[in-house]
Amino acid sequence: VQLQASGGGLVQAGGSLRLSCATSGFTLDYYAIGWFRQAPGKEREGVSCMSSSDGRIWYADSVKGRFTISRDNAKNTLYLQMNSLKPEDTAVYYCATDLICNKRAPPRKLFSHWYQGTQVTVSS
Repeated sequence: VQLQASGGGLVQAGGSLRLSCATSGFTLDYYAIGWFRQAPGKEREGVSCMSSSDGRIWYADSVKGRFTISRDNAKNTLYLQMNSLKPEDTAVYYCATDLICNKRAPPRKLFSHWYQGTQVTVSS
């Protein structure tokens, strides 16, 4: 099992980035997907998640209306489109598929292992 996040970078406030997470070693169709982030000096937090089957989607209040999570099961890839970026979005972003996604609460990751994230830096 491998998850490889990419697409991060340096962008000015108001700009956009699209993160991708290529997965391998399992069939993505059967798994919920999610994105988390960790800013310097802060706890890792859930950003967004999507269930495997019934389309449940959750977003953190801080990104609602700006970020969009999606998946392409045929490509075994999940995405996070980030628009109207703010300096407070600066963080390392991680993708995950070992999680429970509930519409009403942040995603709950099931195992402690994290694959390498991708750095997003938003300048003011």
